[in-house]
Amino acid sequence: MNAPTTPPRDRRSTRWDEHRRIRREQLVQATLTAVGKHGAGVGMDEIAAEAGTSKTVVYRHFADRNELYVAVCTRVAEQLTRKLREAVGSSDHPREMVAAAVDTYLHFLEADPEVYRFVVSHQLPTDGDDPLTSLSDLVGDQLGEMVAAALRRAGQDTAAAVPWGHSVIGGVRAAADWWLRADRPMPRTQLAASLTDLAWAGLGGVVTPHTPLEDR
Repeated sequence: MNAPTTPPRDRRSTRWDEHRRIRREQLVQATLTAVGKHGAGVGMDEIAAEAGTSKTVVYRHFADRNELYVAVCTRVAEQLTRKLREAVGSSDHPREMVAAAVDTYLHFLEADPEVYRFVVSHQLPTDGDDPLTSLSDLVGDQLGEMVAAALRRAGQDTAAAVPWGHSVIGGVRAAADWWLRADRPMPRTQLAASLTDLAWAGLGGVVTPHTPLEDR
């Protein structure tokens, strides 16, 4: 007996799915633009006005403000992740990779400080999925993989590579949050260099233990 086949979806339904996807992306972009104009405390009325529509229409595409917030954070996380991967991939030297990742994170924050404030200041319900937490996990995992590769080349145990990667990313994020709250009291390049020195003072001793510091 032939297995039953799944009937094809109505083309009108498929077109509506694509329209909904495009409209959601437009609303996410409108939110980012409104945040840039009005700051991290932007309201739904301002977001709807930027999109050229009403709050009622916005809520046809997003169940509530939290769902829109998650979509915006996901967009920001995707952009930052792509930039971080490009930065880390620009060198095969561990210290330069760490420096590139730190500076890229800070540059991203400096370029759009209100967007950064928007995505880190909003509190989701306890059962919500925070894309920024997921982003930190993703970046921490990537840095951990980089550290593990360096440890393998040095003939060292890789067991601690992932927690080391996460500790570096956590420190950078905490320092970046302070830097923004304090109204950027030092140039980005100076902060990036300081954070890289601090991170590498620990990582350098384990990923290249037999190389003099001045050669790293």
